[in-house]
Amino acid sequence: MKEYLVFRLYGPMASWGQAAVGGDRPTGLSPTRSAVLGLLGAALGIKRDDEQALNNLAESILVSSKLIGAGSLIRDYQTAQVPSHSKKITHRTRKIELSEEKLNTVLSGRDYRCDALWVVVISLTSSASLTLESLKDALLKPTFTLCLGRKSCPLAIPLAPMVVSVNSLKEALDSEFPSLTRSAKEDRLWLGLSKHVTYFWEGDKNEFTDKNILTIHPWNSPLNRQRWQFKQYTLHQLSVMEEA
Repeated sequence: MKEYLVFRLYGPMASWGQAAVGGDRPTGLSPTRSAVLGLLGAALGIKRDDEQALNNLAESILVSSKLIGAGSLIRDYQTAQVPSHSKKITHRTRKIELSEEKLNTVLSGRDYRCDALWVVVISLTSSASLTLESLKDALLKPTFTLCLGRKSCPLAIPLAPMVVSVNSLKEALDSEFPSLTRSAKEDRLWLGLSKHVTYFWEGDKNEFTDKNILTIHPWNSPLNRQRWQFKQYTLHQLSVMEEA
């Protein structure tokens, strides 16, 4: 038996940042490692400039998730003012950018997932400096406001965090939560849920025995928060038809 911290994520909008090219800001299907670390860091009260605490958190956990309902994809177009590019000038803050006399308008497209539902599972590494209970307590009484990837994406239901002791990671990801409405059948109806689910997990690929496991190496594990640097990590993915 192994212990896991399990909680759920749902909101009218969520955005899990992917590699951005130009003005486009796409979203992934599942909460990224950096997004979950940000969520837990906010709950614990870790400030963005506290590199040591952020690194301790990152080295303490492995992140897994289960996509239950993918929702729908929408795009929001935003405009922003920026100065002309110059190799002789470095704008270190947004305030300095806007102080320029000549500003240009750029268009930015941002993607969001609407009415999607996930189960997130946290497991501890061998070098963990935190406990699952302390993370659970922080999620129940977060220090800072929690969001689903962006500040404009608030939570719409309680996280309902719980520490479970089960035989496998899959059992933890399949944990049941209280219905969002009066019945699970109503949840499935108004969220448009199908029987297809997708699992994402770090660590041992053999947590699942299916032959159709896809291994990817996304660039969203935080390396340096101040310089906005990220590194690759190994993530496994499996889509299956869930039994009734």
